[in-house]
Formats: sequence, C-alpha cells, structure tokens
Amino acid sequence: MSSKDEKMNFASKQIEAQPSPPTCLPWPREIVDRAGWLAFAESLARGERELLSLWGEPASVHMAVLEEREPRLRIITLECPEGSFPSVGRLHPPASRLERAIRDLYGLRAENPPDERPWLDHGRWGVRHPCNDPEKIDSASDSYTFLPAEGEPLHQIPVGPVHAGIIEPGHFRFSANGETVVRLEERFGFVHKGVDQLMAGASIERAARLAARVSGDSTVAYSLAFSQAVEAAFDVNVPPRATYLRALMAELERLANHFGDIGAICNDAAFALMHAQCGIVRERILREASNCFGHRLMMDRIAPGGVVVDLEREKVKALFTLIEWIELMTPRFIALFGDTTSLQDRTVGTGFVSEELAKQYACGGYVGRASGREFDARKAIGYAPYPQLTFEIGASKEGDVDARVWVRFDEIKASLKIVRQILDEMPEGPIIAAWALPEDWTREGAALVEGFRGDIFVWLRMRADGVVQRCHLRDPSWFQWPLLEAAIKDNIVADFPLCNKSFNCSYSGHDL
Repeated sequence: MSSKDEKMNFASKQIEAQPSPPTCLPWPREIVDRAGWLAFAESLARGERELLSLWGEPASVHMAVLEEREPRLRIITLECPEGSFPSVGRLHPPASRLERAIRDLYGLRAENPPDERPWLDHGRWGVRHPCNDPEKIDSASDSYTFLPAEGEPLHQIPVGPVHAGIIEPGHFRFSANGETVVRLEERFGFVHKGVDQLMAGASIERAARLAARVSGDSTVAYSLAFSQAVEAAFDVNVPPRATYLRALMAELERLANHFGDIGAICNDAAFALMHAQCGIVRERILREASNCFGHRLMMDRIAPGGVVVDLEREKVKALFTLIEWIELMTPRFIALFGDTTSLQDRTVGTGFVSEELAKQYACGGYVGRASGREFDARKAIGYAPYPQLTFEIGASKEGDVDARVWVRFDEIKASLKIVRQILDEMPEGPIIAAWALPEDWTREGAALVEGFRGDIFVWLRMRADGVVQRCHLRDPSWFQWPLLEAAIKDNIVADFPLCNKSFNCSYSGHDL
C-alpha cells in the first residue's frame, strides 16, 4: 500500500456478502427486462432521450441516457444470461459502434445488429473477448471488409493508419468520384490499450492515474470525471477551495486546447501565421500551468476528495497577467480569422453537420454546439463550482468548419471570464477532504464532466477496500467520429484534413 493510500485511509478489510445490488449515485441504476430495454431503445429512436453511453460486463449490459425534457441521467441494466441482448443500434444508429465494442471486449452479442463486423478487435490480441472468459486464437490479424465502391466512376482512397503528421493512428477509406468524396468509412482501434482490463482490480490511486492517461490532452477532465464518480459513490464532500482549483485547471486545459485547435485548423488551410500565433498562446498557458501546478498538462493534480496541489498567492498574480494578455490577443485573432478572405473561402460551407444529426448522436462540445445542440455539462448538470459562476455558451446552427472555429472563440471568451471569477472568488480552506472507505460493501458512482471536446461520462463500481471492480470511461469522440463521415460527404478529398482538424476527435480516448 502506498503512502498516499495510507493518508487517504484506504485500509484493506474483509467484505461481507452484499444483500442487494449496489445503488449507483447520484443517478440510481435501474434493472430492466428485455421489454424495458427495448422501450428505452425505441425512445432513443423517437428522440425522447439521448444516448450517453452503452457498455458491458461479463453477464450484463448497461445504458446511460439523458432525458430530453430535463437534464437528468438514467442508467439501466439488462442481464444477459444467454450472452446476448436486443440491439439498440438497430433502432438508434449511434449505439452501433458501442455494441460492436461490447462484443469485442466481453463477447456479448447484440441481436440482429446493423453491423456485425468487429470494431476494436483487429485479431492481434491473441484472444477473443479478453474481458470475459478469453479464448486464445492463433491468427496474427483479421481481415476487415470495407463497404464496396459501387459504380464505374468511383474509386477508393485508403488513408492511414500511419499518417504524414505526428498524430495518432486511424484508417480512413474514401470512396470518391474524381475529387468529390461520396462516402468515408473509418476504422479505429489501433491504439487500444486495454483500459477496461487495467482498471479491473486496480486501487483507487492506480485507477485515477489510468483515467488521467486515457486521452492526454483531456487529462484534467478525465481526472475530474473519475474523481467525481468516486466521490458520488462514497458520499465525499469536496472542500469548496478544491472545487474552484479543479475548475481553474479545467479552464486552463480548455483554453490551451482551443488555441491549439484554431491554429491547427488555419494551418490546414495554409494560413501558417495564425498557427504560429496561436501556438505562442498555447505555450504560455502550458508554461503557466507548470509554474502554478507543477505539470504542463496538470496531470495527476486532481484526486478523489479534492486536489493534491494548492495555488500559491504569488502565482495568482501571474495568472491574472496571463489572462489579461490573452484577452488582449483574442480580438486580434478573431479579426485576423474573420477578415482573411482566403481562409474564409476554405472554412465557410465546408464539412457541414446538420442539427438533426448532432442531436441524434447527442454530439457534445464545439461540434454539437456549432450544429445547434447547446448542451454543456457545466450548466446542464451543474457541478461545483459552475452554478456560482457566470458564463455564456457559444452556439451556432451553421454546422460547418467556420462555425466550429467561431464556437471555439466563444468558448475562449467564456473560459477567460470563468478564470477571472475563480481567481477573484476562490475561498480559502483545505484542498482535499479527509475521508475513509466505508465499513460495509460495494458502491457505484457516475459522473458527467465537460471536457474541451465535450462531455465525458464515467461509471464505476468499487469494493469497500478501495479496489475497482469495473470502470467505464466514455470519450465524447465516440459520438463525434461518426459525424465526421457525414461532414466530409460531397466535399473534395483535399478538404478532409481541414474537416478532421475542426473535429479534432481523440483516437486514444475512443480506442480505450
């Protein structure tokens, strides 16, 4: 046991048999039968609810949904004694890839699914369904059947998984008519890390470190989501100062990523000046994060119960100086982006995503907000300290690359306003709660946190000795990657890098 575990009072203990399934907090988990499961799937298809995630265990599947009429989460479970469950993807396409991932990892099969191909499993693991009674295989890899290009003028262009830039691996198969993209088909799973297996049996400390590394550019958001789930499960009250420090880190992470993305989008449109200037801002944010919290990405600075590093008084002045400089630079960037005709020619009307698709896929973050879905977990769920802060959410219905950039600018303005309020209003006091594990039995917790890409969902089950039994982490990219396929349709192949960067989905966060 580590010294940190000892400080947090995580003591091993004998666990008595639990009389009933654990209750998930703050959103109770409901056990349903097949009819109830299908009823939820049908409500998703009708648009009465939105799908937040779908995940498995060796003998059951779970689904998290957001009620359309009010921002309330519901989590339902279906037992699968026969190793199968009614397909949600058959009625609601956003569930299809999640169902394929459940089959790859746990061997549970969706009945009559729209797509039976594997998703994360490329046949290179040496086993099938590694999370549930693994079966050894001899093949080094599996063949994968892409959708055919039908019609005489059509041809296919394979791109990746190795790319020209220093980016993560993913395969994109274009069906094109000359230069015009008729269809894009994606294939991922190349950076699958086995997060589900690594989490199972991990201590709270190790699990927190794993969560922080699911997608490195969102390490603060993942740490926050994981910690909130643990805190919900064990009814931990986080000190007010810690909630403000968490939000400060989250907004600095958001600012750094938005400036980096805006610059990269402009670079893909051959406007290197904006790329360089945005890179300077991003670097200054990362350096100040390192100065204030001891790590450029602020990795491992959030822990269940609070934070592990405080903000010293002299560092507050440095943050104010940084914010004032960014506030000075931002209007210049906005004018440079909006007034450069050649840049607008590339971004306006390119990579369109309809409001209907954004809402069907419960697409979060700037991708969803640029297409009319104005969901932000900071406001809709309202976790501390955001209900005490004033800020506006950027939104548009244009749905193109240009709109996704303008929404990022709106989010930059909001984050700057939030950081100012935090620095002005942050209370004094402890930065981590003194809490101990309960003396009884297994607990479950869930959380929904707004990362810079969108909402991150975490559900976990933990034993009373602080060992994780199961932890599911859902990146917003799961519901954004499919929309990139729609966005590039009828655009030219040369505009794909621009569309792709305007989404900037996470390969690592998706592949788990």
